[in-house]
Amino acid sequence: MDAQLAQFTLAGDIDAAQGQVAAALQAEGFGVLTQVDVQQTLRAKLGLAWPGHRILGVCNPHLAHRALQANPLVGLLLPCNIALERVADGVQVTIADPQALLAVGGLLEDPAIAQVAQEARARLRRVAQALTQPQAEEVVA
Repeated sequence: MDAQLAQFTLAGDIDAAQGQVAAALQAEGFGVLTQVDVQQTLRAKLGLAWPGHRILGVCNPHLAHRALQANPLVGLLLPCNIALERVADGVQVTIADPQALLAVGGLLEDPAIAQVAQEARARLRRVAQALTQPQAEEVVA
């Protein structure tokens, strides 16, 4: 099973892409809990010039609660991650597959966790679809 659920490129800069991703996540009940600015960290800690790269830790609290109730070890794999990386034609967005991540250590063998992972995967797939499908133009009468 591949660890990535979706990968696509958004036009614009990394801040604009993060805003678009956050809005699409919110529509599916997710929020951004953490943000790791890889570019800034590598510059500060190692003196490296690195292209724009952020890792967003995202969570749907209802799904996380259900999974943690089923097995507290799920906490080792939370939150779900989305990587934003500056590329030549915009920002590459990569969404981790929660089913693949929860397969680690056999956690998906628990039916309650498998159901939560399936629901999280479906919601994150809808996030990717919302970000990659052209938006219908608003008609003004």
